[in-house]
Amino acid sequence: MEVVITALGPDNTGLADPIIHHLTGRGARIAEIQMYDHDEKSLFAMMSRIQFDIQSNEKASVTLSQIQDEMQQIGDHTGLSIRVWSPDVMPATNAKQRRPRLAVACTFVEHTPRAVLQAVKDGIIDADIPVVLSNRKKLGFLADEFDTDFRMIGDGAGGADNEALVQTLDELQIDYLVLARYMRVLPAEVCWQFAGGRIVNLHHGLLPGFPGFRPYHDANNARMLTFGATCHFIIPELDAGNQTINQRTFSVAPGTPIEEIIAEGERHNEPKCLVEGVRRVVDREVYLHFHRVMPRNAAK
Repeated sequence: MEVVITALGPDNTGLADPIIHHLTGRGARIAEIQMYDHDEKSLFAMMSRIQFDIQSNEKASVTLSQIQDEMQQIGDHTGLSIRVWSPDVMPATNAKQRRPRLAVACTFVEHTPRAVLQAVKDGIIDADIPVVLSNRKKLGFLADEFDTDFRMIGDGAGGADNEALVQTLDELQIDYLVLARYMRVLPAEVCWQFAGGRIVNLHHGLLPGFPGFRPYHDANNARMLTFGATCHFIIPELDAGNQTINQRTFSVAPGTPIEEIIAEGERHNEPKCLVEGVRRVVDREVYLHFHRVMPRNAAK
């Protein structure tokens, strides 16, 4: 069983030791560990991916619950917010197993979140979407159309309430957060809490060549005739470029107006790029390992 543990809180000495010592004492194998010390914020963050040699899902579910309880006790003692999550065992209140739960975050552009919602409805993405999140009210109708919940995580003027975002993800036991043209940068504190490949983003440009907020314009100014989108895992470094899950491109004729380029990208290219990327993550074809996208063993 694979388990991802994240810890975030006020910086101090000896914060990682009780977590790691307890896990290895339980027989865990450390497959990945990353620690961050943000001196300017006096903030400690850690992500650890561990492996337990457990055969049955039923037994793994009990063990995961035990690990969660034990990490909660360590968190209470150290002042850390610790999250325990496993892609192998999906916790549920009324069933031993359930499909992965996605939260879709969006802002203004309708086509991309709609495509993910439709792909889940059509069975292309084998998951459930219990909530649509937004820092604006504009796309709230999508939740009604696809019979899911809508949560405002904004202040009404577009500012993001990141505390409400985290609380919603925890409350609804969300496995993966999908940023479907969500036009706000997640702060490092949010990224660390759901590190290890749990946040998937759609960037409306080809990375690493065209990062930033205006990739269509930047590519057009560079006289590019091929444009594209990138589905990638989120890490605290914005549009870092090494976490690509899927890319999709389209070509235009010389002299095509930028408005037509953007319309083609938003309506057709971006939705297809994100849907395939999310499918790869949900089907566990890829995962994030030391900030690199890796293929999973097909036998798993």
